[in-house]
Amino acid sequence: MPLIIASLVTAFLITFLFIPVIIKIFKKKKIFDKPGGRKIHKVVKPSMGGIPIFIGIAVALFIWMPFDGFKELNYLYGALLIVFITGVRDDLIPLKPLHKLIGIVTAAFMVVYLCDIRLNSLYGIFGIYEMPLIVSYVLSVFTIIVITNAINLIDGLDGLAGSISTIILFTFGVWFYAMNNITFSIVIFAFIGSLIAFLNFNWEPSKIFMGDTGALLLGFFISVVTIDFIHVNHGLPHTIDFRFDASVSAAICVIIMPLFDTLRVFISRMMRGKSPFSPDKTHIHHMLLRMGMRHSQAVLTIGCVNLIFIGIAYLGKDLGDHIMLPLVIGVTLMFSLLLDILIKRRYFNRN
Repeated sequence: MPLIIASLVTAFLITFLFIPVIIKIFKKKKIFDKPGGRKIHKVVKPSMGGIPIFIGIAVALFIWMPFDGFKELNYLYGALLIVFITGVRDDLIPLKPLHKLIGIVTAAFMVVYLCDIRLNSLYGIFGIYEMPLIVSYVLSVFTIIVITNAINLIDGLDGLAGSISTIILFTFGVWFYAMNNITFSIVIFAFIGSLIAFLNFNWEPSKIFMGDTGALLLGFFISVVTIDFIHVNHGLPHTIDFRFDASVSAAICVIIMPLFDTLRVFISRMMRGKSPFSPDKTHIHHMLLRMGMRHSQAVLTIGCVNLIFIGIAYLGKDLGDHIMLPLVIGVTLMFSLLLDILIKRRYFNRN
């Protein structure tokens, strides 16, 4: 526990101290995220808040991570560095989607192949417990890409990506600490410390944006933690108190808001005959703003819904995926239907 707390506090302090420096440098160099298109903000602001986040995490791990921890997760650190550099490059000079994908896939392959953090099966879903090695690799890399982009896509409001990522990582961090995985816990809580510091400057009205530099880094790390949770949890004895019988459903509940929002938007775009990757303003946070909410109110609403699903996962931890997965899907559809009804009612009241 002392190492975990020290990691969190150090990451917080370093990030908190570096953000004003980054803001000042970017203002001086006139490196801004300009409004326009599907962006909500109306004034130019510095972006690339992921730089101080990364610095805070790196310093905290350098100081407090035991040597064995560096050796155990060295390929993960290398993968995070690749994703970070990809995000920096994209924020400075936008990358083509294919080039960005190559960077993420390269990092994902390092984690899956060299760290052996991967999905070995479907963990009982559709009765499948085993799969060929090549299928395991492909499914794991695909999962990393999906979750990474899901976190990146919710980075549209002041404080949203940072708040949801903090909720997700804190949930997984507590679980891994309960499982006595101190090494992974130190890394997770270093991320949390940096995020808390960043939110001080990113909460409405924000002084700096996260940018792809931070969003891709967070999304990639969350995807790795999610996969490791599913695999480790499934292999635990049934006598362990913190074991979830529905490994996949429990993980989905923890990351539900970015995952559900991405899936809903992609389906909506395809139903309208558009590319699922075409930008628009149909994300949940856009819809909440149209209902009259401020940025902070929308963030708190989305965060509370995410916490509700985490509560559902805990209450149903003794139920299998064959029960929990349909339940989670049903509840998400109910929330989506409720949101559509509220928006239509507000639209008709205006007219």
